[in-house]
Amino acid sequence: GYKVVAPAKSPEEYAQMDANDESLARWKASLGIGAAGATQASGPKVTVLSLELVSPSLPPGKTIVLDLTNPAGIADAKKNPVTIKEGVEYNVLIRFKVNHSIISGVKYIQVVKRTGIKVDKLEQMLGSYGPSPGDEPYVKNFPTEESPTGMVARSGTYNVRSRVVDDDKEVYTDFEWSFKLAKEW
Repeated sequence: GYKVVAPAKSPEEYAQMDANDESLARWKASLGIGAAGATQASGPKVTVLSLELVSPSLPPGKTIVLDLTNPAGIADAKKNPVTIKEGVEYNVLIRFKVNHSIISGVKYIQVVKRTGIKVDKLEQMLGSYGPSPGDEPYVKNFPTEESPTGMVARSGTYNVRSRVVDDDKEVYTDFEWSFKLAKEW
């Protein structure tokens, strides 16, 4: 595969490159390059804040949010399965911040296993981003899916491994959680 041989550049170096190209300047601005306040270069490049399951059939006031900034909450989500109603449409929503640098080819990978056997794999491209503007996280809403139905689907727990990685195979988050299907939320 393709190997990057040049050293990584900072957002400031990218801002100075081709400064007289108006089209390129607009594209850089859309990535947050050249924006003030995006200079901290320590800590992780990306912080994944939360993973949410969103459904119009959720009872009013009920939310399913995995807070990925809380290690105890992640451990709890692995041993205490989230309940998902069978046969409903839902989608996954992810919130994350780019702390510094420019990230490219970021994707979310989710592998679902039941009794150790892979039953589903979701791979969704998040995209390429510059540092998060201000303190606002980026939000990516994935396409709608439908949960399985039937007695067999409802029996047992599904174990999920979720990861966020980029083109360079850098892993920004890697966690496990579980869910079960039921007749009601």
